[in-house]
Amino acid sequence: MMSPRELFLRHVAQTSEFPMLVEVARAEGVYLYGPDGKRYLDLISGIAVSNVGHCAPEVVQAVQEQAARYMHTMVYGEFVMSPQAELAGALTERLGEGFDRVYFVNSGSEACEGALKLAKKFTGRTQLLAFHESYHGSTHGALSVTGAPDLKEGYGPFLPGVNFLHFNDGADLAKITEETAAVIVEPVRGEAGVVPGHPCYLRALRERCTEVGALLIFDEIQCGMGRTGHLFAHQSYRVRPDILLLAKGMGGGMPIGAFIAREEIMSKLVKDPVLGHISTFGGHPVNCAAALASLRKIEGERLLEKVPVLEGIIRDKLDVAEVKEIRGRGLMFAAEIGDFDQVLAIIHRCVDHGLITDWFLHCDTAVRIAPPLTITPAELADGIDVLVEAIQTIVAGVPA
Repeated sequence: MMSPRELFLRHVAQTSEFPMLVEVARAEGVYLYGPDGKRYLDLISGIAVSNVGHCAPEVVQAVQEQAARYMHTMVYGEFVMSPQAELAGALTERLGEGFDRVYFVNSGSEACEGALKLAKKFTGRTQLLAFHESYHGSTHGALSVTGAPDLKEGYGPFLPGVNFLHFNDGADLAKITEETAAVIVEPVRGEAGVVPGHPCYLRALRERCTEVGALLIFDEIQCGMGRTGHLFAHQSYRVRPDILLLAKGMGGGMPIGAFIAREEIMSKLVKDPVLGHISTFGGHPVNCAAALASLRKIEGERLLEKVPVLEGIIRDKLDVAEVKEIRGRGLMFAAEIGDFDQVLAIIHRCVDHGLITDWFLHCDTAVRIAPPLTITPAELADGIDVLVEAIQTIVAGVPA
């Protein structure tokens, strides 16, 4: 009989030629455990998913209890299911004015797809503007507004009417015109290597969209749900988009996403045609129960209040000569090394020493740091110490 590793390599569709190949037997809190009992500190939260840690007891209990009541009953938007309704109410209450309708989907890519359709339908326009080096998902529409030519090679043609701006560059704002349906942007860019938006730039972007009647879509799929130290990243900028995208950390480890807007906008999906956007599993009651439990844990344990202290640990400990630049906000950071081969070697050395980290899709010269919000200062300090040792060993040849 083949081992799980052998089955993985032979039958699971691969995404790269160099997977980490860490075999997971169980996960708890900020740690993953292998079949041999080896413990790994998760410094990237499954790419910003496990914001409240792995198998948080509150989330597990919510999943088990809801699964015992009912799972799938009907396609999205037909039946009243309390986990879905309660989660929508909780999100809109925390988002405030301008966000009173939530459309639940299964992933970030689906949230992006729904938002793009909605923007075109509401404005009656077809032009979409996105940003160079952005990432919004791998489905065809989401990939169309992703600013990474290398990821698109061989998959075209893409959506027509899509153009790209330069992030944090005010000179490009004039390209947003009365023909623009929407501008989609990550307020803190993830796969570009964690590049926060400048507050003045995001405010100017908001003003330009309002001026010409274009919708502003904020993709907080990676930077939302507490990752930057605010529940929603746009709250730190005091800039309100017209449509907000959430996923990843929203579900406490379960697959769920959403696009959120005011009723005036969202109502365009109701008629002409009816069922203007549909989803079989969107808003699955088990996933909504998990998301609601995750949200309550973030707030109940006041996890956001701890983020500045944790951010300080990351900044202080990464301040070494071998790190060319430290970029980030909250618990979302990149340590710029400058060379992909060195980054890959650092990642594998970290795995050998019980630490999980990674690189970025559009920035393979930097190391990713995005631990669960539940990590303690001591756990984080230990993890960054392992990372720094790996960086110095690989980059500067410091003896282990």
